[in-house]
Amino acid sequence: MRKRRTGALAAALTLAVLLAGTALAAGGQDDPLVTLSYLNQTVLPQILSQVEKNTAQQQEDLAKRFQEQLSQYGSTGSSATGAAYTLVTLTSGQTMSLELGCEVLLRVGSVTVSADSAPALIDTSSGGTLGSGASLLQNHLYLSTIEGRTLTPTSATVKLMARGGYTIS
Repeated sequence: MRKRRTGALAAALTLAVLLAGTALAAGGQDDPLVTLSYLNQTVLPQILSQVEKNTAQQQEDLAKRFQEQLSQYGSTGSSATGAAYTLVTLTSGQTMSLELGCEVLLRVGSVTVSADSAPALIDTSSGGTLGSGASLLQNHLYLSTIEGRTLTPTSATVKLMARGGYTIS
């Protein structure tokens, strides 16, 4: 029986020493259980990396949305692009250069088209084409399918409705 008591006492003493060692190894105020070096070297860089990644993704998304909204509005002055038609007034001596995909509708006056290759413009109203040097018909919608098409007024004042990219010089 003494051997059992001595064994139980030795086991209890061993357990007490292990618990005390574990409690002392857990750290203190300067070095807690989760070490400061672990936080600085492992956790903090991971958090910063994830925040930078999420921020970059949100910035890309916002930039895309901004560009989509910006493309819906035409700029004023001598060049315009956008989803809405813009009223363009040309006077004698001015030319209007059409970009790819620009749509033009002649409302007032007369205009001729110039182009290096055929067709100069597509007449979407009649389904036909217009060659270089030809005059646009009023209230017909024309489409520029190749860049480098220019419109020159043949009357004092011309009013066009335009949608898409163009420049006036």
